[in-house]
Amino acid sequence: MTIEGRRWRMFPCLLCVLATLAPAGRARGGPADRPPNVVFILVDDLGWRDVGCYGSTFYETPQIDRLSREGARFTQAYAACPVCSPTRASILTGRYPARVGVTDYIGAAQPAAWNRNTRLLPAPYRPQLQLDEVTLAEALKEAGYATFFAGKWHLGPVGHWPEDQGFDENQGGTSRGGPYGGKQYFSPYGNPRLKDGPPGEHLPDRLATETARFIRQHRDRPFFACLWFYSVHTPLQAREDLRQKYAQKARSVPQDGPAWGQEGDRKVRLVQNHAVYAGMVEAMDQAVGKVLRELDELDLARDTIVVLTSDNGGLSTSEGWPTSNVPLRAGKGWLYEGGVRVALLVRWPASIPGGTVCDAVVTSPDFFPTILEWTGQPARHARHLDGKSFAPALRDPDVPRGAVYWHYPHYGNQGGSPGGAIRDGDWKLIERYEDGSLELYNLRDDLSERQNLAPSEPERVQALLARLRSWRSDVGAKMPTPNPKYGVPAVGRPAG
Repeated sequence: MTIEGRRWRMFPCLLCVLATLAPAGRARGGPADRPPNVVFILVDDLGWRDVGCYGSTFYETPQIDRLSREGARFTQAYAACPVCSPTRASILTGRYPARVGVTDYIGAAQPAAWNRNTRLLPAPYRPQLQLDEVTLAEALKEAGYATFFAGKWHLGPVGHWPEDQGFDENQGGTSRGGPYGGKQYFSPYGNPRLKDGPPGEHLPDRLATETARFIRQHRDRPFFACLWFYSVHTPLQAREDLRQKYAQKARSVPQDGPAWGQEGDRKVRLVQNHAVYAGMVEAMDQAVGKVLRELDELDLARDTIVVLTSDNGGLSTSEGWPTSNVPLRAGKGWLYEGGVRVALLVRWPASIPGGTVCDAVVTSPDFFPTILEWTGQPARHARHLDGKSFAPALRDPDVPRGAVYWHYPHYGNQGGSPGGAIRDGDWKLIERYEDGSLELYNLRDDLSERQNLAPSEPERVQALLARLRSWRSDVGAKMPTPNPKYGVPAVGRPAG
């Protein structure tokens, strides 16, 4: 980047120095010491390039793009895992998934039930977020916040639902629920925590309606509202009007380059032109707009922190192949950037100037300490052991965050295999657990991770590998084990 370009990017972040030195924003007409409200929006499987402000030219996301214009857009934000449940656990606890013990999506086969002919048996993992974990909702509830959850939970069975983890109200959050298990994105939903609406009611809109209602009912006290969409996860279902809109758009937009590539043994989508998926993205965006309008109408927008991010990268190598993450490599289920780099937008007009662009590295355990800092709550260092507040990064993006880590000791449904990774500065090392092979990339020069520099950088590789393995020991990461039946012919199981 040129010096002039860097100055341009730094200018809005420098403005944040002045803004964050001022007292925290408060709701107009409320008590002088009222802390800001928090609305946390999590979109399931949203890819880094799936919204306009991150470069999509096919999907239309004016409401999310508004958050970028009115707040901060982070260019190097990461999910703590390339699949959903582990990232969700890390957001709520400020801990890496390996430390929490939830390292795969809840419901995936455990080793005892594993019948795939793979070289390794995946590591065991906890099938729920433990109740002795202190969640962000519990911390804010203790501070007097009203707490609310709507949408996809996927962090455990009955007894481990949102109402058991610090949320006063739960609209939809169950072990799975929603559109899973054959259920639909249209009412009847078949969800024990969300009453069915009129036939054909659309789930994203309903979840936004419930969130707006909660905000309206609690406008006179600080609130923490989580809107965690089931969208844009499969099944691929869109409103018919939006499907038709994007089918026409796909026919009218010339395709730039090949539609498909190869990632391992999987084909990978290289262009964004899936009409149904595009309709799902826009419907989700419209639902975000409903919540933003409610904040506007109640005169709460200025003093409400709105966070929007994803639990992993976009789905590009299986299950319908609905999106493309280009220029990032691969997608959901992979440790490449396409699987873990995510959109992150934060709007807080009282303290963050609109149009801020922040290049600092951020990962999902960082939300816990950051939101505590922004809401004036004391840090809980004994709890959020892995998260670091990124509030200082908005004042100065050159403040080092330190290394970030991944541990995924499982085979992803999308083609990824067990492995771990570390990113420190511009360098990222990936370790493959099946054979110990190593890949090293300089993300500043090679965002698409095409040039493996491991053979030419042996000292750097060994230094990063030592740190990755030391970190795994520190967090108590469980490793996959050799599969004694690997290569043994069996009914329904191919050899080799």
